[in-house]
Amino acid sequence: MILTVTPNPAIDVTYAVDGLAPGASLRVDAPAVRAGGKGVNVARVLTQVGTDALAVVTAGGETGRELAAELATSGLAHRVVPVAGATRRSVALVDRAAGDTTILNERGTELAAAELDALRAAVVELLGAEGPGRVSCLVVSGSLPPGAPAGLDAGLVTAAHDAGVPAVVDAVGPPLLAACAVGVDLVKPNREELVATTGTADPVAGARALLEAGARRVVVTLGPDGMIVVDADRPGDVLRARLPRALRGNPTGAGDAAVAAAAVSLADRTPGQPDLAALLRRAVAWSAAAVLAPLAGELDPAYRALERDVVLTRS
Repeated sequence: MILTVTPNPAIDVTYAVDGLAPGASLRVDAPAVRAGGKGVNVARVLTQVGTDALAVVTAGGETGRELAAELATSGLAHRVVPVAGATRRSVALVDRAAGDTTILNERGTELAAAELDALRAAVVELLGAEGPGRVSCLVVSGSLPPGAPAGLDAGLVTAAHDAGVPAVVDAVGPPLLAACAVGVDLVKPNREELVATTGTADPVAGARALLEAGARRVVVTLGPDGMIVVDADRPGDVLRARLPRALRGNPTGAGDAAVAAAAVSLADRTPGQPDLAALLRRAVAWSAAAVLAPLAGELDPAYRALERDVVLTRS
């Protein structure tokens, strides 16, 4: 089972419009509303492809009750850590005419120290479980609540390693660097997050900087330009992957789909290093299939066919 942790989840509200113009008044259909946040999206993708996943989230206030109710209705395996502050909202405005998406992300509310401790305790308990539901990979994704320590993700990675479980972190800035410092197995920044964390616009140089910071592997998502991966055992090699054509749609959950693909590869306990070519091929295909799907956390059924179209190069 792959365990995902979303310390700062959201109620995702998605509007689809035929043209988004600043200052205009638009009449829209009722939005799609459901539980979201990066780790929740990862768990949804994993469940869709037939991989057991469990999402750990915090939830508070009326929006938190809405989030917990939607998770229960959806059938997604989950554990809710109750908190006092209201769960945030995230609003996606999908412009069908332009083929792009504008996202408004609330920052969320601060968690008390006892609430952060409860989140850590829930994760540690699940990591220690034995039997058929044993955790095979930990994924920690998304922003931290305001005021949370930058080392929260790193502490969860250390707990996973103490349990013999590999870990993936999708974060930015100090939380990402803290996770690298404890030897996280894989990180997945996008181009903008990599620049914000390392200060370099060159994806390869930025990825290698994260290796130097302690990460074992770095996957960088580059939008229409595909992805790259570098590995601490072969830092001079760069594997690149992309589709031969650009796709239009809603890119909101594309990075989360890539994280799901990476987690599947790390969860495979076959002796030896993970097959980075297979990992990257799957990540590009699932990410593209997420763009074609209407909502974050879903894959278009074409994800299997897209995997055959991915072009790999090595430099």
